[in-house]
Amino acid sequence: MKLADPAQSKPEPNSLEEWLDVLCNEEMPIFSNTAISVHNILSDEKKGATDLASVILQDPNLTVKLLKISNSQSYNPLRHKMVTVSRAVIVIGFEIIRKLTLACSFFESILSETNKQQVNEEIARAILAAVHAKSIAIAAKDSSPEEVFIAALLKHLGSICFWSFCSEQGAHIQLIINRGNYSREDAERQVLGFELAELSACLSDAWQLGGLIEESIKLKANTPITNPRLVFIQLGYDIIEALKEGEDSKKYEDCISKVRQLTKQSRLVITENIKNNANVAYDIARQLGAVDAAILIQNSLDKLDDSDESLVVFDKKQLQFSILQDIASIISGRPDVNLLLETVLEGIHRSIGMDRTIFCVLAPDKRSLREKMSFGWCKGLLGHKVIFNISDSPMNLFFHVLSGTDAFWAKPSVNTALYTLMDINVVGKNECFMMPVFFKNTQIGLIYADRGIHKQSLTEEDFNTFKYFTQQANIGLTVFCMQLKL
Repeated sequence: MKLADPAQSKPEPNSLEEWLDVLCNEEMPIFSNTAISVHNILSDEKKGATDLASVILQDPNLTVKLLKISNSQSYNPLRHKMVTVSRAVIVIGFEIIRKLTLACSFFESILSETNKQQVNEEIARAILAAVHAKSIAIAAKDSSPEEVFIAALLKHLGSICFWSFCSEQGAHIQLIINRGNYSREDAERQVLGFELAELSACLSDAWQLGGLIEESIKLKANTPITNPRLVFIQLGYDIIEALKEGEDSKKYEDCISKVRQLTKQSRLVITENIKNNANVAYDIARQLGAVDAAILIQNSLDKLDDSDESLVVFDKKQLQFSILQDIASIISGRPDVNLLLETVLEGIHRSIGMDRTIFCVLAPDKRSLREKMSFGWCKGLLGHKVIFNISDSPMNLFFHVLSGTDAFWAKPSVNTALYTLMDINVVGKNECFMMPVFFKNTQIGLIYADRGIHKQSLTEEDFNTFKYFTQQANIGLTVFCMQLKL
């Protein structure tokens, strides 16, 4: 049997449908799952900040990028350092974090060391246009400039995706354009049989982006704009094209005139904003990890400084300390049980480096534990709640833990008898940490954490940190109980 040559390149998709399938299922499955999960959270009234945080925390790189942007001057002008997703949601707001999650996840999916010049130009153009559009929206007193920003950023997502993963087809399109006889759209149709704007629309439908993002993507050139917010987005892209012709061009003057009509600002203020927007776009490109696009925006790396205060701490000890400071602040403030437990869980999940972390509450009959909040649990699109059964005959992991008050480090090699078949079907047969949670001196549930996905071993230091975080949960609940009595 002849083996396939691994060096031989894979044939490129030959139709719109094939490109859609490859991008959704082969090249960008993580973003596909994230986009659909975010859509499901939005459409389910019972889901909220904790569910969104759970989606974000499934991807460590996405978490870091989101927190970098959340700590930037654009979103955190008062410089209140945020080291947890839960805190970012509280400070910045659920809706903005939801939209930023889509943007960060998208760029996480398409950025790589193999990105070509064309895709970096597309990314730079998208970020610049989004910053211009948001700036105009703010000046026009739009109700949600952030929504305008994200819609402008993802308007040409089909083009960005194509140029990220194409090969010979992309080179053929560039060759036709460089001959000067065809427009970009004509070249796309000749090579692909469709325009990349059509791919954007299909991806928007597949990923259920909806709202202003979908309106922006499906807005065709030279068609009347009925939604005034789409004008901001179109102007963002028009400004970029106008600047290519120069500040003394008619196209640039037309853009200035349109912005003046929308914002009532002076020409001087508008031109200053346009210049400042390049610096803002540069910072955003850097925070998204699009370094080459940042270079195209700024044409310099003078401002690229990894010691920037807006960057999120990576050192494990420092991260633990910062999150524990957040927990102390929560305990000393107004009672908020959900925020306390979310922050404790995120502290365990990220600062120890667990794959799956969950807080479960006891059922009224005390025979099972039901998921209240979790991070890293792959439950599929249906999102069924995780349920742990409590069995005393034979005694299982969860009965053993709830029989006492201390943390427990379960090891399959030592505690074999506690791993019942029912437990293994739910969590597998992995090392794990568990500890009961108390409210008013009564057990209400437990916190469980493991590395059951990557199968990495646990350490004594990990266990001590887990114990300390879960103790903070119990201390906080005790303090809240005392405050409620007062």
